Amino acid sequence: MLIAVYILFAIAATSRAGLQIATKFDEAPVAYLLSAVAALIYIVAAVGLARAGHTGRRVALACCSVELAGVVGVGVLSLVDAELFPDETVWSGFGSGYGYIPLVLPVLGLLWLWRTRTRTRTGSGTDAPIAA
Repeated sequence: MLIAVYILFAIAATSRAGLQIATKFDEAPVAYLLSAVAALIYIVAAVGLARAGHTGRRVALACCSVELAGVVGVGVLSLVDAELFPDETVWSGFGSGYGYIPLVLPVLGLLWLWRTRTRTRTGSGTDAPIAA
């Protein structure tokens, strides 16, 4: 389900950013480029979450972390100084235009990664899930 939501947001953010960049880039270039960055992060996060293995998890961890920092940072900046973003980004107002899902999504991604992490057993060399 988490991967499906990431894919949905990747499609939505890519479509929105693509249209905005193609039709009215000069009106709010920073906002539209931030939406494009968000779209790229959603795409890479979805791939990382879908891939099994250490590399996929590391990619997903990096993406979810950057995404959370981005949505919080842009959310704060968009509330403190609205003139910085003459048009909304995916992350403006902490993702309020998308029902705050952009704020909740990286938290869920990080929680899922934490919950499903593995540790190498001492001496065995195998990965074993951590018991909940």
